[in-house]
Amino acid sequence: MSPQGKKRSRATLAGKERPAAKFAKSKIQEEEELMMPAPKERSSKPVGSSTGKATKKAACPSAQGSKQVYSHWLMKSEPESRFEKGVDVKFGIEDLKAQPNQTACWDGVRNYQARNFMRDMKVGQEAFFYHSNCKEPGIAGIIKIVKEAYPDHTQFDKKDPHYDSSSTKENPKWSMVDVQFVRMTERFIPLSELKAHYQVHRASGGPLKDMTLFTRQRLSVQPLTDEEFEFVLSLEEKPS
Repeated sequence: MSPQGKKRSRATLAGKERPAAKFAKSKIQEEEELMMPAPKERSSKPVGSSTGKATKKAACPSAQGSKQVYSHWLMKSEPESRFEKGVDVKFGIEDLKAQPNQTACWDGVRNYQARNFMRDMKVGQEAFFYHSNCKEPGIAGIIKIVKEAYPDHTQFDKKDPHYDSSSTKENPKWSMVDVQFVRMTERFIPLSELKAHYQVHRASGGPLKDMTLFTRQRLSVQPLTDEEFEFVLSLEEKPS
């Protein structure tokens, strides 16, 4: 889901059996460099059951040797129709809510760093569902990881916009996770508001000073520290 990364539309999948529901990557994801060198694999600690609200955990990222560990994420997807090779890549949070058990696979990511972040994800961890490549981008709700990384089937499908002829079933290059809807945020938190806080925090040393949403804008799957996650949740009750 992205130039940042994204998922795809269900329209062309009717009648075809797929693992969970599908997403299509966003225009931002499309623009991610396929040849970007893959960073070293990362690992993360499993967390307890999620509530959709901020909880106190050990500060993240935490260090395990030289590796950083994250337990919260931001995942981008397109809520407005856009066709790629005949497939509508639209998949907003309302589309996720409409899926069986409100669960879908997060496929179509074709950036190595975004892929590696998904491989770090653990069942029960939460992510913000971020609407991208639309009139008003921003955070629409909260989702949770319900299945850890496994091969993304779209890399093998020649009819899929995200087909990768260089990937094999014996050695798949791309992974996906399954996510489930948790809740809508109490209000939509627009990118413009997040950016205003980021600019202030960058100067003052606040929680969002290094937020990946602004330092690596094109990534479709991004890590969040606990401090960043909790600060963004605190914005729910504040006016825009």
